[in-house]
This record gives sequence, structure tokens and C-alpha cells, in this order.
Amino acid sequence: MCRFVIYKGTSPVQLSHLLTRPCHSIINQAFDSRLRLDHRRPINGDGFGVGWYDSVYDEELGSQPCIFTSVTPAWNNANLIRLAEKIKSPLVFAHVRATTTGSLSLDNCHPFAYGKLMFMHNGGIADFHLIKRRLQAELSDDVYNVVQGNTDSECAFALLLSKLPDPKAKSFTTRTLQRAMLDTIAALNQYAEEAGITEPSLMNFCVTDGESIIATRYISSRHDEAASLWFSSGTTFSEYAEGGHYKMTKADKRENIIMIASEPLTFEKADWMEIRTNNMVVITPKMNLLQIPIIDKFYVSPSDPAALNRGTDFAAAKGLLSPRKALAPVQPRDNAPQLSI
Repeated sequence: MCRFVIYKGTSPVQLSHLLTRPCHSIINQAFDSRLRLDHRRPINGDGFGVGWYDSVYDEELGSQPCIFTSVTPAWNNANLIRLAEKIKSPLVFAHVRATTTGSLSLDNCHPFAYGKLMFMHNGGIADFHLIKRRLQAELSDDVYNVVQGNTDSECAFALLLSKLPDPKAKSFTTRTLQRAMLDTIAALNQYAEEAGITEPSLMNFCVTDGESIIATRYISSRHDEAASLWFSSGTTFSEYAEGGHYKMTKADKRENIIMIASEPLTFEKADWMEIRTNNMVVITPKMNLLQIPIIDKFYVSPSDPAALNRGTDFAAAKGLLSPRKALAPVQPRDNAPQLSI
């Protein structure tokens, strides 16, 4: 199954420090995962993509992200290695793919982009073929024509675009992106219910406009865990020992770097905290990180004993769950802000 990593920093990062140099980088995870192994499809070799924004705005270049994708395995792509050594960006999306829905093609490689927006998905929308026509019927002509591939993920992105007041806008508030994400999840749940689909959908979505980032760890079930998602923050992310051993350091209370990943990029337990199932993570333009519960019929409060008893078999069977014992989980907070759909 797929994996992704997100980086946002106050200073640009050289892409190689995320993609190629760490011994447990997302590229190495694609063929040698240590924490989140899919026994059915242990190799993420069905293409990859990386998207980034310019460090300094250039009117001629515009504000849209640049995206490089390929259908070759990420670990065997010489162009990626060369580019990663020469490109820096303050906001990076990267994704490695193992096909579940959709063919092996460039059009199906994440991230997807439209104007200023960039989007990735890790998981799967259950029985998507049963709701695809229903979803497409909700799209405007402009948004319908955005979809070039045949994945559930890109259709979910198109649905999110349709939930925005103006997907071509030059700027988006954080709240606007949050609302569109919640409306997208609610619509997919509605379509599934109307179609009589009972298998849960795994919806780890992330979207950015180059300023804010909205990411979800979500499953349409009250009894199962969602695909794993972790975050790390600090002042520097650097190599502390030869062989690609990296760690996040925190020199003070400032958050100069925030990373979100399907599977941690380091084996340092203190570096990473688990995002709770059916929660949204918001990174604001000023580098504030909020973890907000998504309140709907699949939400279980941390104070409910059932929250500790979500089953892991469903996500683990799909290679989408890292064992909790590997890293320290985030502590639940009953008084956290909440969002309802």
C-alpha cells in the first residue's frame, strides 16, 4: 500500500534529506520497510511523486507547485536522486505507490495538483466502482476535466475541489480548506451508505495551498483503526551518525519544522507522535499545529473505553498500520477543539 511524507519548515529543506539520504527515508521504506510491512505487497514499486513550492515567489513562475512523477521504482530513479540533491523547498509532498485502484501510469501517481493546491491519499475508498458515477455527477465540468487518471484518490481530490467556494482562488484560508476536507469525507460516507457499502474506507487525505496543510487520519468505522499517521516537530532535522541516521532536535519552543508521515523517517522514539484515528491535523501558515477530532457517526471519544479497543486487523492486513510499540503515541485530550461533519 502507498506511503506519503509531508514537510513544512520556516527554512527550505534539501529534498535529499527527506527522500534519499535517511536510512529509513520514504524511498527506502518503499522496498525495505521496518515498521509498516504489507505482507501482500511488501514493495511500493508502482511509481512515485514529489511536489514542492518555490522558496521565493517569482511572478513569472507563478505560485503553483512543481511536481515530478515517474512510474519507475523510486529507489532506482537516477533523475530523482540528482534532483533531490539540487532542489530546496519550504513545503514538500512525497508519495510512493503500490497500486490498489487504477493502472500503472503517470496520471495515477500522486501528488495531484490544481492551481495552487496539491493533494495526496494513503488508503482506499471501499468498493469505489459502486460510487464513482455518483461522485462524478457532483462535479462541475471544469472540475470533472481535472481528473486524468482512474484512481479513487484523484476522484476524491476532484470532489474536494468541488467543495471549495472557488478552487481557482489565488489564496485560501485555513478554515476554507478544513471545511472542504470535512465535506469531502462526509460526501464519500454518504455515497457509501446510499450504495449499501459496509466495508470501511481508509481516508488519510492531505491537501495544501503552499501555506496551510490539512491532513486526516480517518476510517469510516467505529471499531477499526485507520491507516497509521505520525507527526514530528522541532528546530532541526539532521544526520547525527553516518549511514543516514537522522533525528529531530528541539533547541527551544519554536516549531521550525513539522513533518507528517505514514511511517516515521527515523527510529528515534522521541521524534514521533501518533495522530489519533479520526482526527484532522492542521498546520497553519504561522507553523501552529492543531490536532482536531472529526465528529461524525464514526467518532469515538477518547474517554470511551471503545476508543482503546479499535481493532488493528483491517488496516494491518492492508499494510497500513505501524505497530504502536515502535513509537510513542500521542496522549488523548478530551478538551481538544472538535470539528463536526
